[in-house]
Amino acid sequence: MLPPQPSPVSFEHLPDGLGIGVASPRLTWTLPAGTGRQVSYELELERRGGIRRTGRVDSAEQVLVPWPGDPLTSRERVTVRVRVWTSDAAGPSEWSTPRDVEAGLLDAADWQAVPVGADWDEDPEGERRPARVRKDFRLDRPVARARLYVTAHGLYEVEINGRRVGDEALAPGWTVYPHRLRYRTHDVTAHLTEGANTIGAWLGDGWYRGKYGFDGGTRNIYGTDQSLIAQLEVEYDDGTTHVVATDRTWKAAPGPILTSGLYEGETFDARLHDPTWATPPAAGTGDWTPVRTGARDAGTLVAPLGPPVRCTEEVTPVTVTRTGDGRHLLDFGQNLVGRLRVTVDGPAGTTLTLRHAEVLEDGELATRPLREAYSVDTLILSGGGPLTWEPRFTLHGFRYAEISGWPAELTAGQVTARVYHTDMRRTGWFECSDPLVNRLHENVVWSMRGNFVDLPTDCPQRDERLGWTGDIQVFAPTASFLYDCAGLLDSWLTDVGIEQLPDGTIPWYVPVIPGEPMWTPIHPGAAWGDVATLTPWTLFQRYGDLELLRRHYPMAKAWVELVERLAGPTRLWDTGVQLGDWLDPAAPPDDPAAGRTDRYLVATAYFAHSARHLALAAAELRFDADSERYAALAAEVADAFRRRYVLPSARLTSDSATAYAIALAFDLLTPEQRGPAADRLAEIVLADGARISTGFVGTPLICDALTDNGHLDVAYRLLLQTECPSWLYTVTMGATTIWERWDSLRPDGTLNPGGMTSFNHYALGAVADWLHRVVGGISATAPGHRRLSFRPRPGGGISWACVRHDTPYGTAALSWELTATGMTADITVPEGCTATVELPGCAPLALGPGDHALDTAELGAAA
Repeated sequence: MLPPQPSPVSFEHLPDGLGIGVASPRLTWTLPAGTGRQVSYELELERRGGIRRTGRVDSAEQVLVPWPGDPLTSRERVTVRVRVWTSDAAGPSEWSTPRDVEAGLLDAADWQAVPVGADWDEDPEGERRPARVRKDFRLDRPVARARLYVTAHGLYEVEINGRRVGDEALAPGWTVYPHRLRYRTHDVTAHLTEGANTIGAWLGDGWYRGKYGFDGGTRNIYGTDQSLIAQLEVEYDDGTTHVVATDRTWKAAPGPILTSGLYEGETFDARLHDPTWATPPAAGTGDWTPVRTGARDAGTLVAPLGPPVRCTEEVTPVTVTRTGDGRHLLDFGQNLVGRLRVTVDGPAGTTLTLRHAEVLEDGELATRPLREAYSVDTLILSGGGPLTWEPRFTLHGFRYAEISGWPAELTAGQVTARVYHTDMRRTGWFECSDPLVNRLHENVVWSMRGNFVDLPTDCPQRDERLGWTGDIQVFAPTASFLYDCAGLLDSWLTDVGIEQLPDGTIPWYVPVIPGEPMWTPIHPGAAWGDVATLTPWTLFQRYGDLELLRRHYPMAKAWVELVERLAGPTRLWDTGVQLGDWLDPAAPPDDPAAGRTDRYLVATAYFAHSARHLALAAAELRFDADSERYAALAAEVADAFRRRYVLPSARLTSDSATAYAIALAFDLLTPEQRGPAADRLAEIVLADGARISTGFVGTPLICDALTDNGHLDVAYRLLLQTECPSWLYTVTMGATTIWERWDSLRPDGTLNPGGMTSFNHYALGAVADWLHRVVGGISATAPGHRRLSFRPRPGGGISWACVRHDTPYGTAALSWELTATGMTADITVPEGCTATVELPGCAPLALGPGDHALDTAELGAAA
C-alpha cells in the first residue's frame, strides 16, 4: 500500500501562490503522520500545457526546497505536486493535492498603470477630503481569466461593479515607499461581466501623506498626492486580452468620507454616499472630473512577502452602560486593535461620535495616554433606513468605546469590535496549571496581534505606532513561536537595510520618519541597532531559511563594523547616545533611559553578542574568513568587557539584575566567574522580594540567566510574583495585553504620569519564549526545528503544562504532568525530525518521529 500523500506544497513564506514576486519560488511540504523520514522526493510541474517531472531526487529536504524548473515569467501559472519516498515504505507516496503558483508582474516593463488621483486644489498642510476614482469600460466577449494588480500612494479599497475586491485592510501597508511599494494581485474573474463594467477605488491618506509621528505629527512624509495605481488584465475565452490601467481617462470625485487619518479617526457622511457609485452606467453623487496623473518608477513596485492585514476576529461588548447625559460606554473585555462596526437607524443628519481608549479613569475614557491620536470616528446618518458601517482607513487600540448621539437605546448586538492585524498563521500555544500565567500568555498573544499591523510596531494606540528596532529584537523569539511571521519580518528587515545609514547605523525605528529632537538625527544605539544581526539569526533558527540570513548579512556586517569603529582598539563601546535598559522600573517617568545599569556596559555586551552571531551567520553561509574574523572580534570584546566591568570578586561594576543577566545570558564571563555572578543575581532578585527590576534589555534575559545557572527556583519566584512591578501584577490589575511600563496602571488605580504610558506594548512579554522553552519544554536545536529538545523544567508549584508549535516540518507538542512518582509526558515529534527528551531525574533519550508516552518512573526503573 502506498503511504499517504504529503501536504500540498507552499511557496516561500506566503499563504498562497497568487501574484508571487519570486521567479524561482522555493517549495515546502510536510509528511503525513506515521511515514517516518523522507529519503527522496519527486516534483511535478504542469506549465504551458506540458508536464515535467524531476524524477526521483535522493534528499531528505522538504523545507524551502529550490525551484526545480525554469524561472517563472510574469503572469505565468504553474501547478505543482510532490510525492515522497520514506524510510517506512517500499514505494513512493501518492501525489500531493495540486497547488498553483502564479507570478505577478516581475518586470517593470509589464506596468502600464500610472498614479491617478483628484485634480482639485488642496491645502497640503490641512485635512483633505479623500477622493474616489473610477473608470467605466466594456468587455466584448466572455471572460476566461482576469487579474487586478493594484497599489496606491496612500491607502485604497477597490470595487468592481459594486462588489469589493479582496478583504485586506490598510492596503498596501507601510514600506519605505520611495524604494518599495507593495502591489497585490487579485483574481477578479468573477467580478466581471460581458458588456458594461465599472472599476472604482476609495482612497485614504494613510502613512503616505497623512499626519504621522510625534508631537502633532508630520504631514506628506512621502508625497502630497493621493493616487491609485491599478492594472486590470482581462483574458477572453478566445485567448485575446484587454487591459484597463489607471491613466488620464479615469475620473475622480469627493467621496462621503470627509476626513480620515490613522491617528485621528474617520468622519463619514452617509448622506453623500451612493452605493451604486462603482457600478455601470456612470453614477454617484458629486461631479466626476478628470484625474491628475502622476509618475511612479515601476521598478519600485514589489509583490508582498507575507499576508495582508485583515479582520481576524469579532468581539461583542460584555457591558453597555448608559450615562446620565445619554452617552453609551461599551466594555469589550479585551484590549484590542481594530475598529467598531455599528448597525443603526435614525433621522437624516443624526451624528454619532465614537471615541476609544484602552482604560478608564474615574469611570471615563482615559484619553491622555493617546496624546494627539484622537481616535474619534464620526458617522452622519442619511435617514435612508438601517445602516451598517465601519471606518475604512483608520485603526484604534482600545478596550472601551464611548458612543454619543445614538438615536435610541443601544444594545450589545448593534456594535461589534472588529480585530485587525496581519493575518499570520498561528503556530504556537501554551497552557499550564496556573491561571494567572495562562492569562499572562494570552496577554502576550493579544499584544503581538495588536502590534503586528503590516510591520512590528511598539504600540497601536497613541501618536507613534512605529517599527522600533529594539522592541522586535527582544521579542522575535517569542513572535516566531506564536505566529508564522517570517514573511512579515523578512519584508520589514529589507526596509531596515534600506534605511541603514551609509556608515552602518541602524535607525531607532523603521520606516524612518521625523523624530526631533530625540530621534532625529539618528544615532547608533545598542540593543536597537542589534536587530540587524540578532533578528535574522532568530528567523533562520526558527524557519531554517538560509537565504533570508544571506539577504540580510550585508546589513548585519555593516552594523558590527560600525560598532567596531566606534569602540576602537579598546573594544569598549562607551560613547554616544544609548538607551541602556530602557524602562527599568527604577527610572523616573520622564527619563526612561535613566536605569540602574551602566548603559555602556549594555552597549559593550551587545557588541560582543552581535559579533558572535555575525560569526555564526558567516559560518552557516560558508564565509569562513568572516566567521573567523568576527569570532575573534567577539572574544576580544568579551575580554574587554571582563576587564572593564567585572570586579575581582566576580561582581559587576553595575550591581544590577540586568547587568548580571546580560553578562550570563551573553556568555561574557569566565567559568570561574559565572557561579558567583549567578549567585549575586539571585541575591538581588530575592532582596527585592522577587519583584522585577529590569527593563527592555534585562527582562527577556533574566529568567534564562537564572535557570541556566542553578537558580530555577528564583526564576519561578520572579515569574509568579504578583506585587508591582511584576508580570503577574499587571494580570491582577485586569490587564489583557502587555503594558509598556510595569506600572502603567498604579496600585491605587491611577495612571502612570509619564508621557509614554501604553497598555499594549509587547516587548516586556518576551518572557513567553522562556515559558515555551522552560516551563513548556520545547526548543529547537537545529534550524527550522529539524532537531528538537524536549526538556521541561517544572517549578513554582506548576503541576502541568502543554505546549505546541507548528514547525516547518509539522507539529511538535509536549504535555507533561507531575505525579506521585515523578512526571508523565506525551510528546509529538514531527515527521522528518529527531529529538532528545530529558525529563527530570532521567538520562537524555533520543526519539524519532511520532507520538511518545513517557513516565519518569518507568524510565528510571529501566535505567
